[in-house]
Amino acid sequence: MRVVFVHGACVRDGAWWWHRTAELLREVGVPSVAPLLPSCGEGGCPGGADGPGLTEDVEAVRQVLHDGDEPTVVVAHSYGGIVTAEAAAGVSSVRHLLLVSSYLPEVGQSLSDFSDGTPAPFLYVDPDDGTFGVRPELLVETFLQDCDPETQVQAADKLARQSVKVTAQPVGAAAWQQAPSTYVVCLQDKGTPVERQREFARKASSAVELDTGHHPFLSQPAAVQNLLLSL
Repeated sequence: MRVVFVHGACVRDGAWWWHRTAELLREVGVPSVAPLLPSCGEGGCPGGADGPGLTEDVEAVRQVLHDGDEPTVVVAHSYGGIVTAEAAAGVSSVRHLLLVSSYLPEVGQSLSDFSDGTPAPFLYVDPDDGTFGVRPELLVETFLQDCDPETQVQAADKLARQSVKVTAQPVGAAAWQQAPSTYVVCLQDKGTPVERQREFARKASSAVELDTGHHPFLSQPAAVQNLLLSL
Protein backbone atom coordinates (compact mmCIF):
# COMPACT_ATOMS: atom_id res chain seq x y z
CA MET A 1 0.00 0.00 0.00
CA ARG A 2 1.10 3.56 -0.61
CA VAL A 3 -0.53 6.92 0.06
CA VAL A 4 -0.67 9.89 -2.31
CA PHE A 5 -1.48 13.17 -0.59
CA VAL A 6 -3.00 16.02 -2.63
CA HIS A 7 -2.77 19.32 -0.78
CA GLY A 8 -5.25 22.17 -0.69
CA ALA A 9 -5.36 25.64 -2.22
CA CYS A 10 -2.98 28.56 -1.76
CA VAL A 11 -0.14 26.59 -0.18
CA ARG A 12 3.09 25.03 -1.41
CA ASP A 13 5.20 22.09 -0.31
CA GLY A 14 2.55 19.46 0.26
CA ALA A 15 5.18 17.16 1.76
CA TRP A 16 5.57 19.59 4.67
CA TRP A 17 1.83 19.78 5.33
CA TRP A 18 1.72 16.00 5.29
CA HIS A 19 5.00 15.26 7.10
CA ARG A 20 3.66 14.42 10.56
CA THR A 21 1.32 11.74 9.27
CA ALA A 22 3.89 10.58 6.71
CA GLU A 23 6.42 9.92 9.48
CA LEU A 24 3.95 7.77 11.40
CA LEU A 25 3.07 5.81 8.27
CA ARG A 26 6.73 5.30 7.41
CA GLU A 27 7.30 3.75 10.84
CA VAL A 28 4.91 0.95 9.91
CA GLY A 29 6.23 0.54 6.38
CA VAL A 30 3.70 2.59 4.42
CA PRO A 31 5.31 5.02 1.93
CA SER A 32 3.65 8.23 0.85
CA VAL A 33 4.23 11.05 -1.62
CA ALA A 34 2.81 14.55 -2.07
CA PRO A 35 2.74 15.73 -5.71
CA LEU A 36 3.54 19.33 -6.59
CA LEU A 37 0.59 21.41 -7.84
CA PRO A 38 1.69 23.77 -10.64
CA SER A 39 -1.20 26.21 -10.11
CA CYS A 40 0.31 27.01 -6.69
CA GLY A 41 3.61 27.98 -8.27
CA GLU A 42 5.20 24.61 -7.60
CA GLY A 43 7.33 23.06 -10.30
CA GLY A 44 8.92 26.26 -11.56
CA CYS A 45 5.99 28.07 -13.17
CA PRO A 46 4.49 30.98 -11.20
CA GLY A 47 0.75 31.15 -10.75
CA GLY A 48 -1.23 33.82 -12.53
CA ALA A 49 -3.55 34.57 -15.41
CA ASP A 50 -1.12 33.01 -17.90
CA GLY A 51 0.17 30.34 -15.53
CA PRO A 52 -0.85 26.74 -14.96
CA GLY A 53 -4.33 25.84 -13.76
CA LEU A 54 -6.44 22.84 -12.86
CA THR A 55 -5.46 20.91 -16.00
CA GLU A 56 -1.79 21.02 -15.02
CA ASP A 57 -2.60 20.06 -11.41
CA VAL A 58 -4.56 17.05 -12.62
CA GLU A 59 -1.73 15.98 -14.92
CA ALA A 60 0.84 16.29 -12.12
CA VAL A 61 -1.17 14.11 -9.72
CA ARG A 62 -2.14 11.62 -12.39
CA GLN A 63 1.50 11.14 -13.34
CA VAL A 64 2.37 10.26 -9.74
CA LEU A 65 -0.56 7.84 -9.57
CA HIS A 66 0.73 6.08 -12.68
CA ASP A 67 4.30 5.90 -11.34
CA GLY A 68 3.53 2.63 -9.56
CA ASP A 69 0.95 -0.12 -9.62
CA GLU A 70 0.79 -0.90 -5.89
CA PRO A 71 -2.57 -0.43 -4.15
CA THR A 72 -2.96 3.28 -3.46
CA VAL A 73 -5.03 5.43 -1.13
CA VAL A 74 -5.38 9.03 -2.26
CA VAL A 75 -5.79 11.58 0.53
CA ALA A 76 -7.40 14.70 -0.90
CA HIS A 77 -7.48 17.83 1.24
CA SER A 78 -9.84 20.74 0.57
CA TYR A 79 -9.14 21.97 -3.02
CA GLY A 80 -7.25 18.71 -3.47
CA GLY A 81 -10.65 17.07 -3.84
CA ILE A 82 -11.24 19.04 -7.04
CA VAL A 83 -7.92 17.84 -8.44
CA THR A 84 -8.40 14.26 -7.29
CA ALA A 85 -11.88 13.99 -8.77
CA GLU A 86 -10.35 14.00 -12.23
CA ALA A 87 -6.80 12.85 -11.56
CA ALA A 88 -7.76 9.56 -9.85
CA ALA A 89 -10.55 8.64 -12.25
CA GLY A 90 -9.94 5.35 -14.05
CA VAL A 91 -6.63 4.64 -12.29
CA SER A 92 -6.77 0.95 -11.44
CA SER A 93 -4.27 1.15 -8.58
CA VAL A 94 -6.46 3.62 -6.64
CA ARG A 95 -8.34 1.49 -4.10
CA HIS A 96 -9.72 4.19 -1.81
CA LEU A 97 -10.14 7.96 -1.53
CA LEU A 98 -9.81 9.66 1.86
CA LEU A 99 -11.42 13.08 1.52
CA VAL A 100 -10.42 15.49 4.29
CA SER A 101 -12.65 18.58 4.49
CA SER A 102 -12.65 18.16 0.75
CA TYR A 103 -14.76 19.34 -2.16
CA LEU A 104 -16.62 16.62 -4.06
CA PRO A 105 -17.50 18.00 -7.48
CA GLU A 106 -19.83 16.37 -9.94
CA VAL A 107 -18.63 16.13 -13.54
CA GLY A 108 -18.76 19.64 -15.00
CA GLN A 109 -18.63 21.43 -11.66
CA SER A 110 -15.85 23.80 -10.62
CA LEU A 111 -14.70 25.26 -7.33
CA SER A 112 -16.72 28.41 -7.96
CA ASP A 113 -19.93 26.36 -7.97
CA PHE A 114 -19.53 25.97 -4.20
CA SER A 115 -19.42 29.70 -3.43
CA ASP A 116 -21.89 32.58 -3.53
CA GLY A 117 -19.83 34.41 -6.10
CA THR A 118 -17.75 36.44 -3.63
CA PRO A 119 -14.38 35.46 -2.16
CA ALA A 120 -14.34 34.04 1.35
CA PRO A 121 -13.28 36.67 3.93
CA PHE A 122 -9.99 34.85 4.56
CA LEU A 123 -8.97 35.07 0.89
CA TYR A 124 -7.48 37.92 -1.11
CA VAL A 125 -7.94 37.98 -4.89
CA ASP A 126 -5.57 40.08 -6.99
CA PRO A 127 -7.29 40.70 -10.34
CA ASP A 128 -4.19 42.37 -11.76
CA ASP A 129 -1.97 39.29 -11.63
CA GLY A 130 -4.74 36.67 -11.66
CA THR A 131 -3.94 35.04 -8.33
CA PHE A 132 -5.61 34.47 -4.99
CA GLY A 133 -4.29 33.54 -1.58
CA VAL A 134 -4.98 33.29 2.13
CA ARG A 135 -4.75 36.52 4.12
CA PRO A 136 -1.77 35.81 6.41
CA GLU A 137 -3.36 37.54 9.39
CA LEU A 138 -6.32 35.12 9.21
CA LEU A 139 -4.37 31.92 8.60
CA VAL A 140 -4.13 30.66 12.18
CA GLU A 141 -7.62 31.52 13.40
CA THR A 142 -9.24 30.07 10.28
CA PHE A 143 -7.17 26.99 9.55
CA LEU A 144 -4.64 26.18 12.28
CA GLN A 145 -6.21 27.12 15.62
CA ASP A 146 -5.72 23.59 16.99
CA CYS A 147 -2.06 23.31 15.96
CA ASP A 148 0.94 24.09 18.15
CA PRO A 149 2.61 27.52 17.85
CA GLU A 150 5.70 26.21 16.04
CA THR A 151 3.54 24.58 13.37
CA GLN A 152 1.55 27.78 12.98
CA VAL A 153 4.72 29.78 12.36
CA GLN A 154 6.09 27.25 9.88
CA ALA A 155 2.77 27.07 8.01
CA ALA A 156 2.77 30.81 7.42
CA ASP A 157 5.95 30.36 5.40
CA LYS A 158 4.20 27.80 3.18
CA LEU A 159 1.47 30.08 1.85
CA ALA A 160 1.37 30.57 -1.92
CA ARG A 161 -0.41 32.69 -4.50
CA GLN A 162 -2.47 30.41 -6.73
CA SER A 163 -3.83 30.92 -10.24
CA VAL A 164 -7.39 32.14 -9.82
CA LYS A 165 -8.32 30.32 -13.02
CA VAL A 166 -8.61 27.06 -11.03
CA THR A 167 -11.78 28.35 -9.41
CA ALA A 168 -13.69 28.36 -12.71
CA GLN A 169 -12.27 25.31 -14.47
CA PRO A 170 -14.69 22.34 -14.38
CA VAL A 171 -13.66 18.77 -13.69
CA GLY A 172 -14.04 16.18 -16.41
CA ALA A 173 -14.52 13.19 -14.10
CA ALA A 174 -15.62 12.30 -10.57
CA ALA A 175 -13.37 9.58 -9.16
CA TRP A 176 -15.35 9.46 -5.92
CA GLN A 177 -18.23 8.00 -7.93
CA GLN A 178 -15.99 5.14 -9.06
CA ALA A 179 -13.76 4.24 -6.12
CA PRO A 180 -14.70 3.60 -2.47
CA SER A 181 -14.38 6.78 -0.45
CA THR A 182 -14.31 7.94 3.15
CA TYR A 183 -15.09 11.55 4.00
CA VAL A 184 -13.47 13.14 7.05
CA VAL A 185 -15.60 15.90 8.57
CA CYS A 186 -13.43 18.29 10.62
CA LEU A 187 -15.68 19.61 13.37
CA GLN A 188 -13.53 22.63 14.32
CA ASP A 189 -12.88 23.69 10.73
CA LYS A 190 -13.50 27.41 10.26
CA GLY A 191 -12.52 27.41 6.59
CA THR A 192 -15.02 24.90 5.22
CA PRO A 193 -18.29 25.03 7.20
CA VAL A 194 -19.22 21.76 8.90
CA GLU A 195 -22.65 21.85 7.25
CA ARG A 196 -21.01 21.96 3.82
CA GLN A 197 -18.64 19.15 4.76
CA ARG A 198 -21.56 16.97 5.81
CA GLU A 199 -23.27 17.65 2.49
CA PHE A 200 -20.21 16.30 0.74
CA ALA A 201 -19.91 13.42 3.22
CA ARG A 202 -23.34 12.15 2.22
CA LYS A 203 -21.96 11.54 -1.29
CA ALA A 204 -19.06 9.42 -0.05
CA SER A 205 -19.19 5.70 0.66
CA SER A 206 -18.68 6.34 4.36
CA ALA A 207 -17.85 9.21 6.70
CA VAL A 208 -16.12 9.86 9.99
CA GLU A 209 -15.96 12.98 12.13
CA LEU A 210 -12.82 14.25 13.85
CA ASP A 211 -12.75 17.00 16.47
CA THR A 212 -10.07 18.97 14.63
CA GLY A 213 -9.53 22.07 12.56
CA HIS A 214 -8.84 22.18 8.83
CA HIS A 215 -5.57 20.21 9.00
CA PRO A 216 -6.01 17.05 11.12
CA PHE A 217 -2.91 15.51 9.54
CA LEU A 218 -0.94 18.23 11.35
CA SER A 219 -2.90 18.57 14.60
CA GLN A 220 -3.87 14.90 15.12
CA PRO A 221 -1.63 12.85 12.81
CA ALA A 222 -2.11 9.64 14.76
CA ALA A 223 -5.87 9.79 14.15
CA VAL A 224 -5.29 10.16 10.41
CA GLN A 225 -2.70 7.39 10.41
CA ASN A 226 -5.08 5.02 12.21
CA LEU A 227 -7.84 5.85 9.78
CA LEU A 228 -5.59 5.14 6.81
CA LEU A 229 -4.38 1.84 8.26
CA SER A 230 -7.97 0.77 8.84
CA LEU A 231 -8.56 1.09 5.10
